[in-house]
Amino acid sequence: MNRKAHRMVDVTRKFTAEAPIEKAAAFLRDFANAPTWDPGTESCTQISDGPVGVGTQWHNVSKLFGVTTELTYTLVTDELNHVVLEGKNKTATSTDDITLTSVGPNSTEIEYHANVEFNGAAKIASPLLKAGFEAKVAPETVKKMTEALEAL
Repeated sequence: MNRKAHRMVDVTRKFTAEAPIEKAAAFLRDFANAPTWDPGTESCTQISDGPVGVGTQWHNVSKLFGVTTELTYTLVTDELNHVVLEGKNKTATSTDDITLTSVGPNSTEIEYHANVEFNGAAKIASPLLKAGFEAKVAPETVKKMTEALEAL
């Protein structure tokens, strides 16, 4: 088994939301909306100037399993059918890779891929965090993201 696999969380979920792709993409590309759909995010504030686009950054405060962490997220891919946000701090790199597919005028299939790679001492907790993500965080994210998109 690859040693790197022990140092990361890698979860993918696919689901459909009753929202047009244009609205879904516009909502998800602005990470300031993360508190609405990400169960761990407590706050997310844009820290770069100007309209949202590739390179826009946010300060994200998340709390998972009783641990609060702060990351700086950057929008690295900004397309109608593909949004990628990458968050970094000294202990982790977190990537939210979201693929959107229109399945009708008011319906969008979303493939949400979350990848968290741990550095340093955080590597030790990785297997427990992976189990927690699979069992609790991923299903809650699907539920909250679907509700947020369908309320647009």
